[in-house]
Amino acid sequence: MRRPMVAGNWKMNGTLQSVADLLNALKGEKLPENIDVAVFPSLPHLQLAQQIVQGSRIQLGAQDCAVQLEEGALTGETSAMQLRDVGCDLVLVGHSERRELQSEDDQVICRKFIAAQAAGLTPVLCVGETLAQREQGQAVSTVAAQVDAVIAGAGVQALADAVLAYEPVWAIGTGLTATPEQAQEVHAALREHIAGYDAEIAQQLRILYGGSVKAANAVELFTQKDIDGGLIGGASLKADEFGAICRAAGK
Repeated sequence: MRRPMVAGNWKMNGTLQSVADLLNALKGEKLPENIDVAVFPSLPHLQLAQQIVQGSRIQLGAQDCAVQLEEGALTGETSAMQLRDVGCDLVLVGHSERRELQSEDDQVICRKFIAAQAAGLTPVLCVGETLAQREQGQAVSTVAAQVDAVIAGAGVQALADAVLAYEPVWAIGTGLTATPEQAQEVHAALREHIAGYDAEIAQQLRILYGGSVKAANAVELFTQKDIDGGLIGGASLKADEFGAICRAAGK
C-alpha cells in the first residue's frame, strides 16, 4: 500500500512574517496521520521553516539544487549537501518552470537527481507535457522519455528512493486541471512504463498529481487508483485550503 503524500510548492512567494504565519497555521490544521505532508519554501526561508516545523509531522523540501553535490565555485547555486545541512528532507528536480525558464534539459535534471540522493535527500522528479504535446497525442511518450533520462543515468533502482510528480504544463497556474480520468491515464501509463524496468519498484513508487489542485477537486483526483497525492501550487499558500487537500488525501 503506497502512503499518500501532499506537498506544497510555494515557488517565489513569502516573507519572513507570512512564512511564519502560514506554517504556524498549518501546524494547527488537523492533518491525517496516514499521509506524508511536505512544504517547499523559497531558499531564503528554509532555515526559518525548519525551525518552525521541527518536531512536527511536516517535512521540509527545497525547490531546486545544484548539479554539483559538494560546495564549490558556483555563484548563486545551492548544493544538495547544503540543503541537507539546513534540515531539508526533499528537493524538487525537473519542475517545468525550470525546464522552460532555466533551460534545464534531461541531462541536467538527472545530475541534480543523483546529487540529491547522494546528499540523503529524496528527489521529487517532476514530469509533464505541454498543451501542444498533448494535442499531438504525445503526452505519455513525453513524460516517459523524461523518466527514461533519469533511469539511464541513475538506474531504475534509484526510483525506489524518489517520488514522481506528474504536472501537465498546461495545467500549472492556469486554472485548468486535467480531469481525473486524464490524470489517471498518464499515472497508470507511467507506472506501466516503469514496470517494464522493474515491476516491484513501479508498484511502490508514489506518483503525485500537480496542476491547479484545489480542495474542491482533490477528492475526485486522489481517489484514482494510481494517483498517490498531490504537488500543490497556489492552494498550498492558504493553510485551510492546504489542510483540506491533505484531508482529502487521507480518505
